Amino acid sequence: MGAGHAHLLHRPGDTAVHRLPAQVKVVAALAVVLCVVSTPRGEFAAFGLYLLLLACVWALARVPPGWLAKRALIEAPFVVLAVVLPFTAGGPTVGLLGLRLSETGLLAGWNILAKGTLGVLVSLTLSATTSPRDLLVGLQRLRVPALVITIATLMLRYLEVISAEAARMRVARICRGHDPRFLWQAGATARAVGTLFIRSYERGERVHLAMVSRGWTGTMPDAGRAAAPRTWLAGLVPAVGAALVLGTTLWG
Repeated sequence: MGAGHAHLLHRPGDTAVHRLPAQVKVVAALAVVLCVVSTPRGEFAAFGLYLLLLACVWALARVPPGWLAKRALIEAPFVVLAVVLPFTAGGPTVGLLGLRLSETGLLAGWNILAKGTLGVLVSLTLSATTSPRDLLVGLQRLRVPALVITIATLMLRYLEVISAEAARMRVARICRGHDPRFLWQAGATARAVGTLFIRSYERGERVHLAMVSRGWTGTMPDAGRAAAPRTWLAGLVPAVGAALVLGTTLWG
């Protein structure tokens, strides 16, 4: 991927968190998510401590919470589900603000909201401090199958290209009288989607042919750097903290 391709979820910087090798950050993020998922839903203080750990990482990486909050809106459908559950689930009810809410639904909704939000925030923190290219190199260092790395690389590389192609096609349709607000234009929109798929497939064939002609062997070159033991120890501090919170919750 060229250096000129920016990513909406990446926030460039020169902090200690940004400089960590990608494979260290991937392992740390996965470990934190596993700790969050393994925490019983009734341990409210534990989720607060997880959020505090993330806030410390944000401070070190100089990532504004508002920047993360805007991108965390992707979990809005799950928030709606969490809000609806107390009204629709059965079982014993409790009074809250003059409403009778299901106790089971409240706990289930809290479980979805807390774990889902923390999971999204961990993912956003990883993507904010790691460029897409470095992330792929880190996955390669972690021995992720080469085919998965290749597919992800091409997907990230040409996602913007395909989006730009779709935008040009939309402008061309509008210039020819297409109005996507009307229901009877749905057929034209569907045909445009089919055309975009064919163009993308043909572009992929040309790209693959060009790669093979330049010596492509089916694997990405290893451009990453190995992480020293002290780097692993520093990078896994949040994961160790999350593990301590989980251990205290389960056996404390």
